[in-house]
Amino acid sequence: MQSCVSKPPEPLREVIARHGLSASKSLGQNFILDRQLLARVAAIPGSLEGKRVYEVGPGPGGLTRALLDGGASVVAIERDRRCIPALAELQQEFAGKLEVIEADALKIDEQAAVGAGAHVVANLPYNIGTALLLKWLIGDWPPWWASLTLMFQKEVAERIVAHAGSDAYGRLSVAAQWRSRPRIAMTVSRSAFVPPPKVTSAVVHIVPAEQPDGVAPRVLERLTEAAFGQRRKMLRSSLKQMPGALEAAEALGIDVQRRAETLSVDEWTKLARALG
Repeated sequence: MQSCVSKPPEPLREVIARHGLSASKSLGQNFILDRQLLARVAAIPGSLEGKRVYEVGPGPGGLTRALLDGGASVVAIERDRRCIPALAELQQEFAGKLEVIEADALKIDEQAAVGAGAHVVANLPYNIGTALLLKWLIGDWPPWWASLTLMFQKEVAERIVAHAGSDAYGRLSVAAQWRSRPRIAMTVSRSAFVPPPKVTSAVVHIVPAEQPDGVAPRVLERLTEAAFGQRRKMLRSSLKQMPGALEAAEALGIDVQRRAETLSVDEWTKLARALG
């Protein structure tokens, strides 16, 4: 079934000018004006025809329109009330396909707002991107979301997909990889944004995987927080604060003279399982 693409849209630069919008530094906003680039981002999860999409920080609605043009119905969370009139125009154009909620994305109950099985697609505000990702990765499994397609600073994206032994590998790597599969889908030049950020960005695509049996998310979280919080120290020092952790590591044959970044995701999950 072909999606119903709307009439050629007004250039985003004109939408922004007409509504007197500017990116807010305090809200971590950086707008993308290139509609072709936005269409490429919207296509990363695959066909969204008839699918439900959850978007955080739609701003003037560039990515929102790309998602709607792809046949999705969208629930968009926007904290900046200056952007609401521009989004209201999209609501009129795509009748019944766009719901806009004026709220803080860190505080909302996403499953109540969008239901289970939604695809998350967002150019995340830089100042809350990592916090939101961790919120979506920690909790019941399978999760309420079907996939995550998220824009981050490239440095953060590299941490999400990093492997053991690399400088970028850390708590975020383990959190993202122990029961889901992340990949960097594309990089985005600074020049694509208004205003241009100081760094290159990247879009990460994450799909859920099967959760290893017997691993409690909160135990794994506390374990990696303790170990990577003192990543230059050996495990025998950094894991002292976790009762039973050193004994469990030794029982598993994990040398406690190793440092946190040398343990694979599989080793972290085995250690968390042993601590129950």
